[in-house]
Parts: sequence; C-alpha cells; structure tokens
Amino acid sequence: MTHQDFVRQLAMMLRDMPRGVTAELSDCMVAYWNGHSVVFAFLCERGTGAVEEEFDIDDYVWEDWRPTFENWLARPVFSASPEVELWLRDAPPHEAGA
Repeated sequence: MTHQDFVRQLAMMLRDMPRGVTAELSDCMVAYWNGHSVVFAFLCERGTGAVEEEFDIDDYVWEDWRPTFENWLARPVFSASPEVELWLRDAPPHEAGA
C-alpha cells in the first residue's frame, strides 16, 4: 500500500462522517476531513486529546508509521472532536480553484 492509497481510503471514510469526526490513527495522531481533503494532526502529550499540530503525510512519515496506518485500516476507530468541529465551523470558505 502506498501513502496515496491510504489517504484515498481514509478520505472516502471521513467524507461520510459528520463534521468534526476524527480518525484515531494512534494514541498520538488523528486525521479529519476539512471539507476538501484529509488533514493529519498530532495530539498533545498531556492526554487531553487536543490537537497540537497538523502535518503532511510525506514519504518519511509514511514509512515510519505505515504499520500503524495499515493496522488502523483493518480496525478503523473514529470519534467526535468538538475542537475540530469548532475549527471547521470557524474556517473561512474554500474558494474554487484555490
């Protein structure tokens, strides 16, 4: 599986979820659909479940986390994230072609 395949499968799942639902990829990483694409984010280490920082799933990240991502696909876990839902509600509208 390539990281493009993984992102494509994840996008199909997340697009069907309500706004603010995250894919719990690991205990420190989530992904969510921003209305246009999948966004990957690391969680704070404090155990609050709060998002610390977004990141790109480049080849380096993919190779390090590939087993985790593939295991997640076998048993996907989702949860509602009020924080992400608020971010998406406050996000500026996406312009066509932007």
